[in-house]
Amino acid sequence: MRGAMRALLFLAFVAVSLAELWILIQVGSVIGAAATVLLVIAIAFVGASLVKYEGLRTWVRFQQALAEGRLPAGEVVDGVLILSAGALLVTPGFATDAVGLALLLPPSRALIARGLRSRVQQSLRLRTFGPGATAPPPGPGGPDQPGVVDVDVVDVERHEPPGEDHQDPGDERGGGRLGSG
Repeated sequence: MRGAMRALLFLAFVAVSLAELWILIQVGSVIGAAATVLLVIAIAFVGASLVKYEGLRTWVRFQQALAEGRLPAGEVVDGVLILSAGALLVTPGFATDAVGLALLLPPSRALIARGLRSRVQQSLRLRTFGPGATAPPPGPGGPDQPGVVDVDVVDVERHEPPGEDHQDPGDERGGGRLGSG
């Protein structure tokens, strides 16, 4: 399975590189080589500044979620997508720039994140509960279900009567273990 995944990633890398090269040649034949190079560099700089802006906005939302005691799952997904967008935008080529821009803009990023969450949830459901399952199997799992005892943790302290010198049975200075004679 690992070998197949590596081969697939290698083929994808080669295919994307060849497609980018072909697009760069086509654009260069229309607007000129120098203009194409300048356009690629300009897109990289603009993309980097947009990534910084969106990344800082997401970081602030991440910190707010933590301060409110919420799990920042959406913010983490946004952060990963923004990081991916940054990598794509600084990679020379127009196709990778288009995908990077789609990952960077909030409306399209929200759609992509929703799709990713759906796929991850489906994958977890398949691995955890079996094919075709939509929810966990019935059984104990909450305070409103039979067979579940809901308890509260209580602090327990040990108080010795005044004047007695008590040693813990496991103490090295004496006593030994419980049950030893």
